[in-house]
Amino acid sequence: MTTRTFLRVCRAIPLFSLEADSPGVRHVLRASSWLLSIRSAWLVAAITFLWVSSTTWTRPLMLPDEGRYVGVAWNMLKSGNVWVPRLDGLPFFHKPPLFYWVTALSLHLFGVNEWAARLCSTLAATLMVTLLFWYLKTFVNRRIAALAAIILTTMPFFVGGGQYANLDMTVAAAITATVVLGAAATFKIERGEPYRFLLTLAYAAAGFGFLAKGLIGIVLPGGIVVFWLAGRKRFDLMRRLFIWPGFVALGVVALPWMAYMEWHFPGFFHYYVVYQQVDRFLEASFNNRQPFWFYIPVLLAMTLPWSTQVWRLAKAAYWRCPEFGAMRGLMVSWFLVVLIFFSIPSSKLIGYVLPLLPPFAFFLAELFAARLTGDTERGALLSLSWHWVLAAALCLVAAMVLVVAPRPSTKGLAEQLRTRLGPADQVAMLDYYYYDLGFYLHTAKPALVVTDWNSPKIALHDNWRKELYDAGKFAPAKAAKLLVTPGMFHKQLCRRRPENLWLVGDKDSFYTLRFLKTRPPTLKSGATLAWLIPKGGPLRMCAKTSQTVQK
Repeated sequence: MTTRTFLRVCRAIPLFSLEADSPGVRHVLRASSWLLSIRSAWLVAAITFLWVSSTTWTRPLMLPDEGRYVGVAWNMLKSGNVWVPRLDGLPFFHKPPLFYWVTALSLHLFGVNEWAARLCSTLAATLMVTLLFWYLKTFVNRRIAALAAIILTTMPFFVGGGQYANLDMTVAAAITATVVLGAAATFKIERGEPYRFLLTLAYAAAGFGFLAKGLIGIVLPGGIVVFWLAGRKRFDLMRRLFIWPGFVALGVVALPWMAYMEWHFPGFFHYYVVYQQVDRFLEASFNNRQPFWFYIPVLLAMTLPWSTQVWRLAKAAYWRCPEFGAMRGLMVSWFLVVLIFFSIPSSKLIGYVLPLLPPFAFFLAELFAARLTGDTERGALLSLSWHWVLAAALCLVAAMVLVVAPRPSTKGLAEQLRTRLGPADQVAMLDYYYYDLGFYLHTAKPALVVTDWNSPKIALHDNWRKELYDAGKFAPAKAAKLLVTPGMFHKQLCRRRPENLWLVGDKDSFYTLRFLKTRPPTLKSGATLAWLIPKGGPLRMCAKTSQTVQK
């Protein structure tokens, strides 16, 4: 299709007409003007929630992250023990429990489905936008607040995080809450207004940040505020931010779970705080190694089309403008602290930098607000409208792509197996842990996991094997029954079994159990296969041990 033909097609569609006075453009301009006039934070929250949650139900859980974290929450719910996160029935202390608690409650209230599984991230995204809107409306003005909310809510990066069931959006919302409440308290100190209640809430929010992702929930917002005030040379304000009710609130929120875990699982503190929070930050051997500058192109690409306006920040006039200088300084500190902190370790995941989206949205909102004045207002509003429509369209297209071409999942197999799985039947996973299988089977009964658990390479790779291996250290007796080698599993197959055994694997599972090469699967869905081993006596192949188990 030529460019001329493409333009003719666009003009034929009212919504995407290139004429400034077309009906489609007039509708979008009216919608944009209405959004800019919103005053209520509750209305912002409602719009954000409906928008972000609108497509969370359309696709299966994505592996490994969504299956892992939702699976842990599902185990909490089914076991009735909401204190101890468990992966395949084993204590799982890689991450703190806030996401699991909220997700378990959501699954209890709304049932076992993807919408409920992703609700924690959706609520966190809603909280982030709402707090940013309230804060900017209170301490800047309503127009910039509305613009920042529009921009943030339609960033594909932000919407993706709000629709992804892992811990990143939850801790991003907690960091946002801590910074916003702490900065609001600071501005109230400068105005001579009461501030202790807001500041105590900021400390409590930091406690929830700790329960969301660990020490970064305290360190990052604290660093943001400290560097901001140091840049303004307001050390007097910095001293007044340390209040005893705040430390009490932080301790009440963050410490009980830690104390309970250390009491019941000696060695928890060293593993969770020293190893998971400190050593892993400095470790260079974990997965996802990326260069220092990795997050810059990621941010620019995943915030399109809004990021096309970033070049305007290079204008010296923007930074010389004294209006909102203190707020701008906070946003610079916020953006740089998050960016630099997560750029230091060699292991990088995209979701880590979700906390820097609020200040990024503020900068873009200031740029658009400056253009929405004087003689250029209609042109700026038209530009804003097209950015808004295109950003929303990108979010919807991304959601549709995941529906049309979903990531691998055990949902299809589980729906077949669920009708045939008896209460006493045992599931065994072959050389892989299928995180989402228990969720889709609606069972929390631990599965046997068959692989070479004696391999010295397990500790070298941050994957499902290491997660289960580490979890097993806190419950060795239970791990000995669930984490079995091929040789051990072969012996189980060669004994009389009182229950049916379902083997779950893929086309390469015969490398683990040789006899599967000639045994057709009982169930199949995509690349995932299941074989039924009926209860009763030993299999015929048991006499040929050397041909059954990979040496």
